[in-house]
Amino acid sequence: MLSPYLHVLRTPHALPMVLAAFIGRLPLSMVGLGCVLLIADETGSYGLGGTVAAAGAVTTALAGPVLGRLADTFGQRRTLLPVIALFAAAGALFLTAVKDDWPRWTFFVTAGVAGACIPPVASMIRVRWTHLLRGTSRLPAALAMESVVDEMVFIVGPVLVTFLSTTGHATSGVVTAFTLAVVGALLFAAQGRTEPPPHGHEARRGPSAIRTPGLRVLFVVGAAVGSILGTLEIALVAFADEAGVMGLSGVLIAGLAVGSMVSGIGWGAVHWRHPLRHRLLVVLVVLTVLSVPLTLISNVWLMIPFVVLAGVAVSPSLISSFTLAELIVPKSAVTEAFTWIGTALGLGVAVGTSIAGKIVDTVSANAAFLVATASAGIAAVVVVAAQRLLHVPAENLAEPALAGEVTG
Repeated sequence: MLSPYLHVLRTPHALPMVLAAFIGRLPLSMVGLGCVLLIADETGSYGLGGTVAAAGAVTTALAGPVLGRLADTFGQRRTLLPVIALFAAAGALFLTAVKDDWPRWTFFVTAGVAGACIPPVASMIRVRWTHLLRGTSRLPAALAMESVVDEMVFIVGPVLVTFLSTTGHATSGVVTAFTLAVVGALLFAAQGRTEPPPHGHEARRGPSAIRTPGLRVLFVVGAAVGSILGTLEIALVAFADEAGVMGLSGVLIAGLAVGSMVSGIGWGAVHWRHPLRHRLLVVLVVLTVLSVPLTLISNVWLMIPFVVLAGVAVSPSLISSFTLAELIVPKSAVTEAFTWIGTALGLGVAVGTSIAGKIVDTVSANAAFLVATASAGIAAVVVVAAQRLLHVPAENLAEPALAGEVTG
């Protein structure tokens, strides 16, 4: 099962790029939680910390497509270096504002700027794989591997930032997150031998990637998956709290990530022959069905295996979406296309978290899982209705073998 990934990692100059990207994207799962823990320690308000973290998440989502278009136009390194400098400056100001008790609005401004300038390494490395492996059977495995790495990031990051923030000084978690983001992004920018060439005026003058009808469909899918992830994170914690075993909430969330990670490894190792747009539909239907039992289970030990099962359909949904995006948008707009999906994920998480939280407060944790079921179902319906828009033209494929795999 691992041989396709080992084959991908043997691509010239790939391993340093992958390691740098892992360091650079780890803070994505650390910054928000670290900000909450720091502000709660300094002000005693988790509500304020959560609102500030949400502001940073929103600016990250909104700035993603802009940074992606700049990278397509001017190149990744030329885009990353000023972004890293702004991120470091905003991060330093945020820490100073919180520690020195500046006016509350400064928390939001500095966190917002820092969020907008988090280096988009996760999108950029997918573009690099596309550049290195376009038209080969190794590209789906590479994109699958990146989704698996994303799952690892969201397993390791929260544990690391919580440990640092609660066992040492409260600033340790945020400082570590900011430092890893800067160091990882600089190392990634230094990998010039894997960087795709910029598209210059072609990218700047061409239409935005989101004007591609198929990408709008994938935006809906990304938002739905984000809503599912946000819902499950809140609902699983509330479920454990209602069951009187709050300490197992981390186990439940880890189960979701493990299920998704394992399925992602398997998904990328299979040599598929069914059309990619059909596979996306199938996994969304499976995700809808597997989320239903979560609304009915009352025993926490029974919940754990069903959460793992629900997670099985998450990574394949994202892998299929990113692979389709690479194939249906112009080559000059691939970075922007990937960041649009990332934006959809971020906005979906915010919406899912908000709605699920209200349902938990007014009804129950089990009822909140219905948000995940509805999100997956809506995405499946949209993909059914838009199959024509997700068709990949044969001219977008460099090898005839791939035509059978992704277009049917």
